[in-house]
Amino acid sequence: MSTATRTESDAFGELQVPNDRYWGAQTERSLENFKINQPQDRMPPPIVRAFGILKGAAATVNMNYGLDPKLGEAIQTAAAEVASLKLVDHFPLVVWQTGSGTQSNMNANEVISNRAIELLGGTMGSKKPVHPNDHVNMSASSNDTFPTVMHIAAVLEFEEQLLPSLTALREALERKRASFEHIIKIGRTHLQDATPLTLGQEFSGYVTQLTHSITRLESALPHLRLLAQGGTAVGTGLNTFTGFAEAIAAEVSRMTGHSFTTAPNKFEALAAHDAIVAAHGQLNTLATSLFKIAQDIRLLGSGPRCGEPDAVRERDDALLPGLWQPSRGDVRGFAGNFELNVFKPVMISNLLHSCRLLTDGMTSFRLHLVEGLEADEKRIGALLGESLMLVTCLNPVIGYDMASKVAKNAHKKGLTLRESAMELQALSGEEFDRCVRPELMLAPKERK
Repeated sequence: MSTATRTESDAFGELQVPNDRYWGAQTERSLENFKINQPQDRMPPPIVRAFGILKGAAATVNMNYGLDPKLGEAIQTAAAEVASLKLVDHFPLVVWQTGSGTQSNMNANEVISNRAIELLGGTMGSKKPVHPNDHVNMSASSNDTFPTVMHIAAVLEFEEQLLPSLTALREALERKRASFEHIIKIGRTHLQDATPLTLGQEFSGYVTQLTHSITRLESALPHLRLLAQGGTAVGTGLNTFTGFAEAIAAEVSRMTGHSFTTAPNKFEALAAHDAIVAAHGQLNTLATSLFKIAQDIRLLGSGPRCGEPDAVRERDDALLPGLWQPSRGDVRGFAGNFELNVFKPVMISNLLHSCRLLTDGMTSFRLHLVEGLEADEKRIGALLGESLMLVTCLNPVIGYDMASKVAKNAHKKGLTLRESAMELQALSGEEFDRCVRPELMLAPKERK
């Protein structure tokens, strides 16, 4: 960063800002007042991108409501650079700021204003001919802008990153399910031997877990698609025009290729963030599913000799990646008061952080483990043959009490079930072979 500075001003007076930075006085003042865990807790790039999208959309709409097209086009160009993250280094503020996101909104206004001024050949810091409030923030308030940015960022992160990664993992597990369908293994309940199933059936449970996760995440999207823009300070729409809110949602949809609509009740859109809380709850459920799947596969592949190797192994060059639980579902949603929830920056930061952890974790898990899983069919067959739980299929033949005696006798004397059944004269060898067939224990029987 350059040591040369220029003078910027706001309602509180003048400040010196580095010459090579596009931000202005309010951003600089926030930097000085909130020196908290820089740079680790800076506003996430998806928020910066969403600001660029929204400010560009607002310029387009505002040109229909009196904004000088020359200024509007310069704002559009500068906003597009923000949306592309070309100017991400000019967004230095952390999430620890006023809970309405006012400083970050002004950061965007100042950066876009100064960049537009530069494009028009003016002097940065002069606020002429493009003013950060009068032109870039025209028809808007931080109170409706930041909630709108939150929803844009969340939808884009869900649909462009999280859901594709989750879908790819689900498809990889589905391929394994199909390839493992013929392999019969012993089941486990409470980590103890149980009745048989196929390895494919076991993996079908994982596939279905992720299918449900996709459905749950998609169910969170309709409320995230509702935009607060047009509510301005408290939800009444003061200083906007009829049709402005609808036009903003339509323009954001056009720019992103993702569907957005204006929130039907701006008071709720500003004062509550139940949609963010609900979305984070679905992320928590997804994390729980992934943890269960990863733990199962870890146990299935334990050993190779002294653990409980039961089903699968990695390729020789594969590494088991760690899967992290995301940040807990944010509980700040309950702490808003009256017309404004003032924990917005922390809420959206946690949501986006969770999205990225899950997205990257699922991608790593798929690439470095799931796609390389192989079934140890020899070991699976040996464990199946040694299991005492195959005795379960004898319950209808010799009764529960005798079947229990056969199993206990086999365990006590180190016999096979077949040998134990013959010793106790419960069944002949031929009868045992006819009744105990693992391949017939995989589904309900047809009624005779």
